[in-house]
Formats: sequence, C-alpha cells, structure tokens
Amino acid sequence: MTTATTATDLQRLAEQAGRDLEDAPALEILKWAAETFGPRFCVTSSMEDAVVAHLASRAYPGVDVVFLDTGYHFPETLGTRDAVAEVMDVNVLTLTPRQTVAEQDAEYGPKLHDRDPDLCCALRKVKPLEEGLAGYDAWATGLRRDESPTRANTPVVGWDPKRQKVKVSPIAKWTQADVDAYVTEHGVLTNPLLQDGYASVGCAPCTRRVLEGEDARAGRWAGSNKTECGLHG
Repeated sequence: MTTATTATDLQRLAEQAGRDLEDAPALEILKWAAETFGPRFCVTSSMEDAVVAHLASRAYPGVDVVFLDTGYHFPETLGTRDAVAEVMDVNVLTLTPRQTVAEQDAEYGPKLHDRDPDLCCALRKVKPLEEGLAGYDAWATGLRRDESPTRANTPVVGWDPKRQKVKVSPIAKWTQADVDAYVTEHGVLTNPLLQDGYASVGCAPCTRRVLEGEDARAGRWAGSNKTECGLHG
C-alpha cells in the first residue's frame, strides 16, 4: 500500500502509473489501484452499466461503489443500482445532494436544469461527489477515449487536480465492442435504457436517445454546448 502522504506525492504516483500501465489490461490497472490504495480506493458508477464495478469486484472484492442519486434519475437507473448491490461483491454507497429537488426548486425556481444546467450539475453532482470522495485517495471511472472528442486523451491513471486525487480509468482504451464483449462474457448488468436507443444515460430531463451516426454522448444536454456535467472536467 502506498506511503504517499501529500498531494504532490500522489500526483507523481499517478503520473508514473499512467505511463507504466498505459498498455496494461483493465483488470491489472484495477489490481494496482487496490494494492496501492486499499480501502482508500473506490469506484464511481452512473449505473449506465456495471462493467467497471464488475472488474473492480474481481480485483478488490467488496470495493466501495459510489453512486450519485441526483433525484432526476430514470427508474431503470435506480433499478440497475439496486441489482448491482444485490448480485455483485461490492459495497454500493449512494450519495445525495444537500437539497431535494423540491428544495432546490423552491430556492432556484423549477427546472433549473433547463435554465442553468451547469449550476444544476454543480449542486446535484459535483458538490456531492466532492464530499463523498473526501475519504479516498483514488477513484475509478468508466471513461473511454472513444466516447467523445472531450475524452480522447483520458489517461488510464491520471491526476485529478480539482479533487487532489488519483483518477483511474481502467477501460479508457476500450471500444464499445470491447464493452459489449465483456458484458456478454461475464453476464454483466446493464441499464435497460441501453437497449432502448440511449447510448449514454444521465439524468432524465437532460438525456435523449441518440440518432444514427451520432457519438455516444450526443444525447446528453442535446441542443446546448454542454458536453460534460463537471465531474470529469
């Protein structure tokens, strides 16, 4: 387990690991994270699918899987979370914003997600995750380079300067075909919406089905210039 105690140490560790593990299999990357950080490592999941949670459970049985319940999720997403908690060797932790949707509506007005989606994401995603990750030195995501141009340079292990933590993206180099093959081989749970025209699943008010030829993220915040919720830059 790492003896790194400062942000500078952790950053150096992350950058070195990013170079060393660039060509490593996803499971090996997660085993490195588990061995390096132990209980100070977690996985975050949007419950679009449970591929990274499944991989992490093989590398580190009982690993914490952090899920953000924004109050705006599709029922299918919450059902996927509950199923993952039931059948996988992981510890699902649900984070919630400080305000309910009704409380937020009362303070900011209804449908903030339509008027100021960046603020809505900040209140319901970014801040709760920042607080929820406080006890960890490293977190894993399901980011992939092929998802959109903004993710094309995602390192398999990198430094998250905003949160001062090591950020692990074990399937960064995977394609959708790789994901599909893993899901099939291991019988991994996926969100039913992926079979209903959705290529990327977020909050219901800000997610639509994708059209033929669009990239996987095109259904998120459609009609605006917004491409990320703020969790990943």
